Amino acid sequence: MDLFAVNWLGVVLAALAGFVVGGIWYGPIMGKKWMGAVGLSEEQVKQGNMGLIYGGAFAFSLLASWVLAHTFQSYAELGAEFSVGVKVLTAFGVALGFIVPAIGTNYLFSQKSRTLFFIDAGYWLLFYIAMGLVHAYLP
Repeated sequence: MDLFAVNWLGVVLAALAGFVVGGIWYGPIMGKKWMGAVGLSEEQVKQGNMGLIYGGAFAFSLLASWVLAHTFQSYAELGAEFSVGVKVLTAFGVALGFIVPAIGTNYLFSQKSRTLFFIDAGYWLLFYIAMGLVHAYLP
């Protein structure tokens, strides 16, 4: 099993799809509600190190995308053939079964608001659905 035997175009495009979902989700859809939930003003957000924030976020998106692609590739090497729907549901399941509980546990102990949890959990579910779609069409 070669760790790097994945469709790298698919990895990059899936990461980009998740990144775009984040821009839309934390921009026009949930931006103001998210800022209120984290206690930041628009001015404070703009004062952040955007290169580090966006560069780091995209690097994490690439990592998540590569792991998802590698997972699908590993199953394919074992002879499994997944439909588009199964790949999307698998990606959704990763978010629902691993990401959402992880952030939920973290938010409980750090006493963050339920509002912030639902905003962030919603984002991660959509992020993985978007990546699953790209990986389904670019295996």
